[in-house]
Amino acid sequence: MFDHLSIPVTDYEASKRFYEAVLASLGHTLIMEHPISGGGFGSGGKPSFWIKQGEPSSRVHVAFATSSRALVDEFHATAIAAGAPSNGAPGLRPEYHPTYYGAFVLDPDGNNLEAVCHLAE
Repeated sequence: MFDHLSIPVTDYEASKRFYEAVLASLGHTLIMEHPISGGGFGSGGKPSFWIKQGEPSSRVHVAFATSSRALVDEFHATAIAAGAPSNGAPGLRPEYHPTYYGAFVLDPDGNNLEAVCHLAE
């Protein structure tokens, strides 16, 4: 269901050290750092928990995994029809990786919801 979660942190380096230590106890490591996304932790080569420099709030970023780009498009269209404002139309996001296809909407509380497909078309 979930592809990844992302939370803002006030001190990226301090939070990175904290999560490196704590998540290691669960078998997870810092898999990658990205200038846009921050630090991604996980296992098996797949980051699924991200921290990013920012102002913590009650709002979160939740990305739902999909098996096709058509489902990403459907997610976005359905959310817009349900009254959600778009926070990023469906499309490739090569700044993340070459086949990253995602769409973003805001839920009624302002949480950033995403549907993402990592597969090539």
